[in-house]
Amino acid sequence: MSQAQAPELFDRPAELLQRLIQFDTTNPPGNELACIQYIRSLLDDAGIEARVLAKDPGRPNVIARLRGEGRAAPLLLYGHVDVVTTAGQSWAVPPFEGRISGGYLWGRGALDMKGGIAMMLAAFLKAHRTRVTLPGDVILAAVSDEEALGGMGAKFLVEEHADEFGGVRYALGEFGGFSLTVAKKRFFPIQVAEKQACWMKATVRGPGGHGSMPVRGGAMSALGKFLTRLDRSRLPVHITPAARQMFGTMASAIGGAQGKILGQLLNPRLTDPLLNLLGAQSRTFDPLLHNTVSPTVLHGSAKINVIPGEVSVELDGRLLPGFRPEHILAELRPVGGPGVAYEVMHYDPGPADPDMGLFEILAGVLRETDSQATPAPLMLSGTSDARFFSRLGIQTYGFTPMKLPDDFRFIETIHAADERIPVEAVGFGTDAIYRVLQRFV
Repeated sequence: MSQAQAPELFDRPAELLQRLIQFDTTNPPGNELACIQYIRSLLDDAGIEARVLAKDPGRPNVIARLRGEGRAAPLLLYGHVDVVTTAGQSWAVPPFEGRISGGYLWGRGALDMKGGIAMMLAAFLKAHRTRVTLPGDVILAAVSDEEALGGMGAKFLVEEHADEFGGVRYALGEFGGFSLTVAKKRFFPIQVAEKQACWMKATVRGPGGHGSMPVRGGAMSALGKFLTRLDRSRLPVHITPAARQMFGTMASAIGGAQGKILGQLLNPRLTDPLLNLLGAQSRTFDPLLHNTVSPTVLHGSAKINVIPGEVSVELDGRLLPGFRPEHILAELRPVGGPGVAYEVMHYDPGPADPDMGLFEILAGVLRETDSQATPAPLMLSGTSDARFFSRLGIQTYGFTPMKLPDDFRFIETIHAADERIPVEAVGFGTDAIYRVLQRFV
């Protein structure tokens, strides 16, 4: 029997996560092959047939299936093994060591999302080993390339191997099920919706010339003014169905004056003034109530002694569910004024409204595992591979449950230095997913 595959590994999900972290799958370039091969070896040693599908042999994906009783449509568990870079970050521990210290497992991908892969894989292996009764088939997919555009991973599978997911209505993926304390109340947000990526370029023009002859009011100046206006502006408020469910649930659970204030975020006339009063908490809530734009990449002159006649900035736009590029462009034009030209560089559409059919089962499992849990729908301010699976009519629920310390800054820790997860949280999530596998009818 190979090193990877002690029969009880599903009962040691933190150890499994350590091994996954030790594969450096930084994307770019990805290098996911060894990690995917390791996952396949676990499945092979357990006697579970697995298929490896790849657009690029060095960046494969692995899919396996457990047969159920046919009383329910198949349930998909999926996640990505690639991670973002650690370049330029100062880590307290080596990011690919997988060290356990202070009750935490440290390393790139601990949260995003090798931790989730470890939970799903451990629950999947346990369901097979214990011969638990499954209402329907359970499909496990570990994919590459989520941190880029998914072309080697979920997008490739959806476009070229859609038959692997026939009949699937619901899936569990990232991000959701983590505990979040608001007004001394412990919530477990379950992701049911996410924003859409809309990357744009804004360009301004003006007189150019030699660097020795300064130009006043040129293209650089115009771009600076645009960026200042963008920094000081919010785009219009929009209350989507997902946001209404999320804030309504939280406001009702909190109650009292604090609950009323939170509920009033759903009143468009009061949304922005209340966000201004919420301090640090507003950073989490603000993107869920607006289309957003973040300037990220600047293009100017190619030479230091040439004043450019054209400068541009690339904009990371995120659209609320149900919106399209033309909507955010219409909201941007009053901010930039007539001198700014816009170009849409990339747009990935997502579903407009969530299908809540599995929500109560997931919420019930969380209540079982934590008596203080208040599950709530969550809309993610970013994007995930859910946008690709939605093309097949699959509703993804972000469900990698983690019971976290009240002071743990989950969102801020993702993609940052010293990414880590409480060791106990890995077991918590594995148990919750295992319970879902027994009752997803």
